[in-house]
Amino acid sequence: MTDTPPRRRHSPAVYRRRRLALLLVVLLIIAAVVLAFWRPWEGGASDGPAQPASSDAAASPSSSPSDAGGDAPEPSTSASEPSQDAAAEEVEACSARSVQVSAVTDKDSYGAGELPQLSISLTNAGAEACLLNVGTATQKLTVSSGPDVWWRSTDCQSESSDQVVQIDPGQTVSSVTPITWDRTRSSVDSCDGERPAAPAGYFNLAVEIGGLAAQQERQFVLR
Repeated sequence: MTDTPPRRRHSPAVYRRRRLALLLVVLLIIAAVVLAFWRPWEGGASDGPAQPASSDAAASPSSSPSDAGGDAPEPSTSASEPSQDAAAEEVEACSARSVQVSAVTDKDSYGAGELPQLSISLTNAGAEACLLNVGTATQKLTVSSGPDVWWRSTDCQSESSDQVVQIDPGQTVSSVTPITWDRTRSSVDSCDGERPAAPAGYFNLAVEIGGLAAQQERQFVLR
């Protein structure tokens, strides 16, 4: 009877390779399952426009400092750093109670041939910042001599524009480019024609801007 030769045992390295191969197959199966159900891009940022917050979310206050350390809150329009549009909505319109309007001329007296430079000054005397439309569409400058109105900036105005600015508490702003009065009588019917020249004497400048009027007129003299 022939003896059966003993079975040859594999080396430990072979068993280690088999175990590694089996572990790799298991890891691949687990990864496939995770990728099938875990979709981190859903509900996150996208290339399209962000959905607007609901009215309830917009009205809710932002998290207080005591909430720090927990999960990060979802961004909303009520965040502590609002957008420029949201910040502008929180600033109220200027009123006569807070903003002082002043009529300004570059001189008190003008010699023959000198043209007065007329402008407007605004000072926020209130405790809060406010918004005001200072565009040419809201400006009106009027020159008169007693009850006789000589000139209006709106009589021959060809173009107008709007410009809303924020005036901070204690801040004073003035017209960047003054309006030149040519010392003639204005009229909507004579913008392109000859107009009577103003005589020597005392004149007053009254101004309005953004629905606010100066409480006092500015007096100047033509020589």
